[in-house]
Amino acid sequence: MNPRLPFLQEKTAALTTSPGVYIMKDRQGKILYIGKAKNLRNRVTSYFRDHPDHTVKTAKMVSQVYDYDFIVTASEYEALVLECSLIKQHQPPYNILLKDDKGYHYIRISKGAFPRITAEVNTDAPGEYLGPYMSGFATKQTVNTVNRMFQLPTCGKPFPESFGKHRPCLNYHIGQCMGVCRGKISAGVYSEAVADAVRFIRNGGDKTIPLLEQRMEEAAEQLNFEEAARLRDRIRAIRKAGEHQDILDAVRVDTDVIGIASSGVLTCITVLIYRDGRLYDQSGFCISADALSDSPLDDFLPQYYSSKSGRDIPKTILTETAPSEPELLTDLLVKRADHPVSLEQPQKGLRRRLVQMAKQNALEKLSMRSGKTTGKDLLAVEELGRVLGLPKPPMRIEAYDISNLSSAAMVAGMVVFESGKPLKSAYRRFSIKELSLQNDYASMQEVIRRRLQEYQQAMDEPSETVRAVNAFAVLPDLILLDGGKGHVAAIQPILEEFGLPIPLYGMVKDQKHRTRAVATNGGEIALRDKQAAFALLTRIQDEVHRFAITYMKTKHSKNAYSLTLTKVKGIGEKKARKLLLAYKTRAQLKAASVEELAKTAAVSPETAAELHRLIAELPDDGSPS
Repeated sequence: MNPRLPFLQEKTAALTTSPGVYIMKDRQGKILYIGKAKNLRNRVTSYFRDHPDHTVKTAKMVSQVYDYDFIVTASEYEALVLECSLIKQHQPPYNILLKDDKGYHYIRISKGAFPRITAEVNTDAPGEYLGPYMSGFATKQTVNTVNRMFQLPTCGKPFPESFGKHRPCLNYHIGQCMGVCRGKISAGVYSEAVADAVRFIRNGGDKTIPLLEQRMEEAAEQLNFEEAARLRDRIRAIRKAGEHQDILDAVRVDTDVIGIASSGVLTCITVLIYRDGRLYDQSGFCISADALSDSPLDDFLPQYYSSKSGRDIPKTILTETAPSEPELLTDLLVKRADHPVSLEQPQKGLRRRLVQMAKQNALEKLSMRSGKTTGKDLLAVEELGRVLGLPKPPMRIEAYDISNLSSAAMVAGMVVFESGKPLKSAYRRFSIKELSLQNDYASMQEVIRRRLQEYQQAMDEPSETVRAVNAFAVLPDLILLDGGKGHVAAIQPILEEFGLPIPLYGMVKDQKHRTRAVATNGGEIALRDKQAAFALLTRIQDEVHRFAITYMKTKHSKNAYSLTLTKVKGIGEKKARKLLLAYKTRAQLKAASVEELAKTAAVSPETAAELHRLIAELPDDGSPS
């Protein structure tokens, strides 16, 4: 058994469920195996179970795994292509052992006057072959795409023997086949279409379209309008397919895409390396935030590329934000690379998606260093901080809500979200003590003032151990109030009074009690177009409301129960409250003997006996006392 299994299991528990590629390594860092997965966590978990049902070869590979790396991709198809690229580059020993039975995949162009383009697993039949390819899925998808795009037949009819003997099939009527079976397409026209399809497979649309446009113009000049129309339709088909191609095809020149994620303590940077129009590899770095300036790119880019040879520096570098001195940095890279280098920040389109994918990889690396927090949680925190204009992501958020039943049972709830997840050990409840009548603004002022006073007291505590377990000893990066700009205006002076510049916002609900926006002193900030931040804000608002209203109901129930106990002569509010503190639940109170009740409430045996009869008659609904 692998002695690293507990470590690998713990690491995998925090792995993302996104598609991607995983890279198994031995103690020396040598790559043992590269695989792809639709769901990285599920797939990698299957290797490190306590009682796995592995083949002998897989078990041997797992026994040698010391650690693994991963690359998150935008789709399973991209994971397949990346897997192929990495295997070809590194040639891991267990990929050869474990994939021998699957073999390689090829694209075949058969011989004859009317050749077909098909996906094959060997090269036994005569014809021209493209490949080999590692992915059968990608090979078949490519063949299906080009046959549909260039209207090539996929039926089993032999040509020209079957000309005119059958009606054209459905593919012809829906425009996915040129209808060779009708006998009206010459061998020359057909061969030209096949040649265009092969050219597209080899070179892609960018190099194919100009040639087709040139031929279309020549056909039009020669008044061969039928041929010109056919070429026009072919160009449209290629362009339409290009609109739906995967993010893999967003890069036409050698490009590095850099994503950065920071928790305030640690910063993780991912570099996605695109070569020859395909995601080729990735590099990842996690650096203490203290070692970086306010602009991590200023520190990272010069150091990263100073270790590269000129030919390894790409022509394009994509980042989410610009470094502080982009012209100076570009000049440095150009001199080292000896070719033009463009440092860009795309704002939309596929290249923007590339930057987001790099950032997602960085977030996943960061989340694995942050325990159970996921990259999705960190992305939401970062997006919320960006929308609110905060100097750093609000890794610790406190949210407050007031709950009451008229002027009775007035309470507040405080919930804490750390790294985008609820930190329930830090939740706190407040009973409103200074007010006798309902007033949400004054109640919130009392709660926030008491919370900040608790912070001051915690800071005066000489014991670091005591401070470490006190939730009030840590100030939040952001305070959220369940309410609008009126609540913000009421609380802002209190923060200023304590000299604490904590960002403060209100959580605004619509008429259906759903999160609508974030309130400031000056107005509102809409979040509905920021899905991750909006979802996080909604979770926080729902959680603080649930926590506050649960406490209010509990306290109201206790108050009502306390009033019931005071019906016994000799039991006042103080003695009733004393009983409820001693016996936390109604069941515990009912189980108490007459002697125990007399001792706890400090009353006579006669009063205790009457109290015991009253408690026994109350319904046993299991609710808290």
